[in-house]
Amino acid sequence: MAVPLSHITDYLDQYLRIREVPDEDQALNGLQVENGGSVTRIGAAVDACQATIDAAAERGIDLLLVHHGLFWGGLQPITGRHARRIRRLLDADIAVYAAHIPLDCHPDVGNNVVLGRQLGLEDTTWFGDYRGVAIGVAGILDTSLRELVNRIRTTLNVEPHTIASGPERVSRVGIITGGAGNMIRSARDAGLDTFITGEGAHYTHFDAEEWGLNVVYAGHYATETVGVKALASHLEERFGLRWEFLDHPTGL
Repeated sequence: MAVPLSHITDYLDQYLRIREVPDEDQALNGLQVENGGSVTRIGAAVDACQATIDAAAERGIDLLLVHHGLFWGGLQPITGRHARRIRRLLDADIAVYAAHIPLDCHPDVGNNVVLGRQLGLEDTTWFGDYRGVAIGVAGILDTSLRELVNRIRTTLNVEPHTIASGPERVSRVGIITGGAGNMIRSARDAGLDTFITGEGAHYTHFDAEEWGLNVVYAGHYATETVGVKALASHLEERFGLRWEFLDHPTGL
């Protein structure tokens, strides 16, 4: 079964609000590379790197959905590794579609919503301002910090780094996946006692410690695997296209 690429990208642009949600310029959300015009198999990956591009080519994938696209380095000549990535995509006739903040904040398949659902958050609300858009998900979770960390460990298959500066019995938990350690203040202002993200800078230890929050760093990569999987699964339901996840963990 083949579906026109334009049918999928037009749907994604609307479903993810690609033109409405603010982001960094180099995110270049939407279709980044087009193929010959049809899609038979979808690959989902966190990053459009050489490893995931090669894996897509080897598996006969013709649409690669990613969270981090090809242009995070900004404007650059098509030489060296950038040229190798582009050449492989064109030779294998693979389209690339990227969704960064539009995927983070999506109410159904977004990284934060999906991870919150997997961890059992209830009565969820939004928090954490990014360029005028609330991107974090907060909710109720009555459990111990130890049990929450164990859920994260099991769900994401990682060993989280925990700053246990809040209560041992958690109740108000928030999530902003990826590199949102600089948003601990937003978690505090939202009345949370526990904040889950991917990674943060050294100084964020003292933010957590001195503001009395539990902070769990579960890995930038690991926390952002859930959205692209959910999006690919959604496309399978809508268009009848098989998909697979191309795992290339960084350990960060």
